[in-house]
Amino acid sequence: MSASANTTKQVTFKSVFLRNRVLLLKIAIHLLAFLPLFGLYFLAFTEQLGADPVEEVIHFTGIGAFNLLLLSLMISPMAKKFRQGYLVQTRRLIGLYSFTYACLHLLNFLAFEVQFDLKLFFNEILDRPYITVGMAALIILLSLAITSITALRRRMGQKWQKLHNWVYIAALLIALHFFWSVKSDIVEPMIYFTIALFLLALRKDKIKRWFK
Repeated sequence: MSASANTTKQVTFKSVFLRNRVLLLKIAIHLLAFLPLFGLYFLAFTEQLGADPVEEVIHFTGIGAFNLLLLSLMISPMAKKFRQGYLVQTRRLIGLYSFTYACLHLLNFLAFEVQFDLKLFFNEILDRPYITVGMAALIILLSLAITSITALRRRMGQKWQKLHNWVYIAALLIALHFFWSVKSDIVEPMIYFTIALFLLALRKDKIKRWFK
């Protein structure tokens, strides 16, 4: 095969990738977000999660929700710094997966910790501050997930951005929820807290305008 033919193939592949890069990224996000969940519950149902599978499932879904939320907050700074604006088109999908993980985190707690005893659950919300702030963060994520629908976004206009700025509050609440939930080793929660504060510091001017 001639060098010109190889060059043509390379150019064609590159052009196809550039045209479909958002689609390919979204496929990768679906796989990277869904497959770990599938593996987690497969191991749980086949009793391969070790001595405390309940704790493992609850922690995995909770930390997964936080990781995905922080990743969604990284998208805009990365897109701006590396001039890759198309990355912003993946932000909503990552945010929705963060909400999905958070819902599973709550569902696991309801199923395994309080056995769907709603009275006990609401007492836990009132009595345990880390659950209180966790539920507050989940309510924020719920409102953001609902209003991420394109039709609602258009109808809300400028109010949509003001509402979605609450994701910054949610990030801090989740960091606090994580910090308060641990019993001894606070190194990991502090690392997450630092990352959350750093990502918010990158938006300090935007946050100042929001509070004016």
